Amino acid sequence: MSSLALHFAGGRDYLGACTVGLPARSTVRAIRADLDAAASGRPDLAAASRAVEEARSAYARLVRSPVGDVAIGSQTSVMVSMIAASVPDGAEVLCPEDDFASLVAPFAQTGRGIRLRTVPLAELADAVSTDTWMVAFSLVQSATGEVADAAGIAAAAARAGARTLCDLTQAAGWLPVDATLFDATVCHAYKWLCCPRGVGFLTVRPDFAARLRPVQAGWYSGDDPWSSCYGTGGTLAANARRFDVSPAWQAFVGAAPALTLFADADAAELYVHTTALAARFRECLGLAQPARPSAIVTWPDATGEALAQLTAHGITASGRAGRARVAFHVFNDEIDVDRALRALGRGRRHAAPRAGRSRALDTSPRAFAPPSLALDYSI
Repeated sequence: MSSLALHFAGGRDYLGACTVGLPARSTVRAIRADLDAAASGRPDLAAASRAVEEARSAYARLVRSPVGDVAIGSQTSVMVSMIAASVPDGAEVLCPEDDFASLVAPFAQTGRGIRLRTVPLAELADAVSTDTWMVAFSLVQSATGEVADAAGIAAAAARAGARTLCDLTQAAGWLPVDATLFDATVCHAYKWLCCPRGVGFLTVRPDFAARLRPVQAGWYSGDDPWSSCYGTGGTLAANARRFDVSPAWQAFVGAAPALTLFADADAAELYVHTTALAARFRECLGLAQPARPSAIVTWPDATGEALAQLTAHGITASGRAGRARVAFHVFNDEIDVDRALRALGRGRRHAAPRAGRSRALDTSPRAFAPPSLALDYSI
């Protein structure tokens, strides 16, 4: 993992990838070059358009999706709103309780009688019924870091004839994912994928895409965007590109190299690195290990005392829903774990190893076997 960490200039004491990722060196270089060219009167729109397609292709590889099933977006809520516009009037959409608002609110605000039902995440698969039109959930919960039983939820939805929409925003970049398990996925890439904000992706299976109305169609949704600038926009693209929105060019210029980094990385190694650090942090704090390992660690912090302690020691963390939250990514290591523990009053003597064990948590394949790329999250 050190080889991937070398692509980032910072990261020490930064435990905030679940809030916003850090830009890679290649992202910084690409954006600076683009700005310099524009400032000198030579904006390169052709290069920006190429960056969009490079980003699309790299993201497709990362989530194991055919590139023709990938549309570009800007914000999670915008992409979800397009899907919500095609939910039948009065249909039921099932979501986990307290999932991120950008995933849930678009269904609640359609004004067409869509019945939004919520249950605890652990009960989501069992709650799917023949009345459920869609199950919408985040693969990793923002507030708690809990990893959903994706395979179980997808299987339950398939048995009931329900569609699935999965938000990968808090997963892609550390957790191996396979977008083809779901009818549709959305991802805002500014967190674990370390892209500039304003770069998002929608994947959609062709059979489900045929049921969706491209209500946000514009010039970039055309079969040939540069020939679709006027009037009705001409013929829409035959694949998922018909759901494209006009790209934030500079953001995609910075996103393309970052996405290539993650698409080229060993997904299993990424998973082991991040979850092992998180597991060791939990162990030293006396927190229970989750059923499915997560790179995000949260614990009750209603008064904000823990977050204040971390902040006072120069550590970037976050607080959500009355919980302190830290995240471990490619640019973090055991030094970051130790420094965060000391900030919380859990120094080395609290984190001492048990007899017969190495100081570091065992990170062998048997101890931290990553989920398969077919998304078996039963571990």
